[in-house]
Amino acid sequence: MNRADTPARPPGDDVELDDDSEAGPWGWQAGERRRPIIQAASRRTLGRRRMAGRLGRALCVLCTVIGLVPLVALLYYAAARGIPGLSVDFFFHPPVPSGIPGGGTSTAISGSAEIVGLAIVMAIPVGLLASLFLYEKRGRLAGAVRFGADLLTGVPSIVIGIFAYAVLVRPLHHFSNVAASFGLAVLMLPIMIRANEEAMRTVAVDLWEAGVALGAPRSRVARSVVLRGSLPGLVTGNLLAISRGVGETAPLLFTVAAPTFAMTLLIYTDGTQPYPDLQQTAWSTALVLLLFVLIVSGVARMVAWRLTRRAR
Repeated sequence: MNRADTPARPPGDDVELDDDSEAGPWGWQAGERRRPIIQAASRRTLGRRRMAGRLGRALCVLCTVIGLVPLVALLYYAAARGIPGLSVDFFFHPPVPSGIPGGGTSTAISGSAEIVGLAIVMAIPVGLLASLFLYEKRGRLAGAVRFGADLLTGVPSIVIGIFAYAVLVRPLHHFSNVAASFGLAVLMLPIMIRANEEAMRTVAVDLWEAGVALGAPRSRVARSVVLRGSLPGLVTGNLLAISRGVGETAPLLFTVAAPTFAMTLLIYTDGTQPYPDLQQTAWSTALVLLLFVLIVSGVARMVAWRLTRRAR
């Protein structure tokens, strides 16, 4: 039958839609019918949901307090034991034997600064290049590098110290700050690699592909797109890795020539002595080191926040 042969519908002969036909079970009429039921159910469960929310907030506050108690206790005890030994001479005089007044930690502070500085020079470039490789490449080699970094993160620091001793100290036949820096660099490197990779993952792969498609060199794309976009995470991850390296003692036991050349070794040696003046030096050095680590961590968070805000 053609369309022209179809009889016209008489005026006023409109077809009424059934509620469950064309409107469907989820149409606006069905929604209107179910609204009072939903409101009644919401009123019945409102008290229970509010109680669950308050309980969740209380548990979060309790866990936060439990996590802060050790930190506050450590700061309080270190400050109570270390502040009496702090003075201007403490930062500018070298350590002295027990019974001789006027000792300080100048050589330990300068030695730690040298060791950590060399470790940063060794670890940061390697960490950035490895992270760029993991960001760009896929396959077995990238998976092996990632697995090695994860595995190296869990290796005890004393094992890394023995490794630095076998690689540098024994062949060169003497202890040195270079060997200590190598041990700390190996310790910090897996943390930097994984943190940098996660920061680079925040940059969309489409931006990388767009830069390459426009004909820009891959090095220019990595420098101008990937590194710039992930800069807040890169700064945070590297500073946190440096904070861990500053507080490590085990790698230095096998590499540093004398305990007075590093703050952590000075704390270890003087803190185990039976002399009160050496113990006071150890506590004051521990307080200075603890404050330095807290300052570095705070600076990392602040720099990351400022860079993220500027990027927006």
